[in-house]
Amino acid sequence: MAGHATMRGAALLMVLWLVLLLAGLVAGYALTARVESLQGNGVARTLVAREAARAGVEYAAARMLEQDPARRWAVDGRAYKIDFQGIPVTITVRDEAAKIDLNGASLDLISHLLQAVGEPRESADRLAGAVIDWRDPDSLTQPGGGAEDADYLGAGLTWGAKDAPFESVAELEQVLGMRPALYAAAAPHLTIYTGQAAPDANFADAVVRKAMGLPEKAAPIDPAAPPLPGSGTYSIDSRARLTDGRSARLSVVLRMGGSGLPGSTYTTLHWQAGGVTQ
Repeated sequence: MAGHATMRGAALLMVLWLVLLLAGLVAGYALTARVESLQGNGVARTLVAREAARAGVEYAAARMLEQDPARRWAVDGRAYKIDFQGIPVTITVRDEAAKIDLNGASLDLISHLLQAVGEPRESADRLAGAVIDWRDPDSLTQPGGGAEDADYLGAGLTWGAKDAPFESVAELEQVLGMRPALYAAAAPHLTIYTGQAAPDANFADAVVRKAMGLPEKAAPIDPAAPPLPGSGTYSIDSRARLTDGRSARLSVVLRMGGSGLPGSTYTTLHWQAGGVTQ
């Protein structure tokens, strides 16, 4: 009898251990499923934010193509707000002609822009010379200071002056003497898409107007005034924010008009996703 009782006790203990093991496995599977569900929901919400920002870009493009001036958006950087399926989206549009073209601007204008964002005059002049040396085809350093291949070599860099036009504003970061903080301050006011020697002062912001030697606009923007016609090439910034705090941003440059593809209404010159934040 004692032996049978011992066997029953051992069997009961084994069953209890198995129950505990199975319970642990079920809990583990439930936790994994919960984590995967949360991750999947996060991915889905991220996609929603991105698509809402994309919708903002498309909506802005449609407004820029409006034939009725009263419905066309202004291209001076003012903020427009729309609601996309319950998601608030903030959009700004600025004419690229309002910016300083890296391939068309003079040394003085580039220097004045760098000074307008806080660079001392002497180093601004030297950097502006390096910008000119980067884009011009010769190997002669600018009279006031610049940078050609020997200067890059002397600085320990593995590249030299490009001796060709800028292909992107980001290329400015490779110019000798350019620092990340200075680039971040100057880049929003620069373009490569106009080829013009000077920006259009009608759309220029305060920094560009200062670089041009112009006073700030005396009167604030009148939101009711019909917008001035733009050049047709615009930078669009679209930001969408969900109720859970997740947000997405798209920064693009579009040239309005067909790209040769059937049904196209614009040509994409630049497309940058700013990522999703929470």
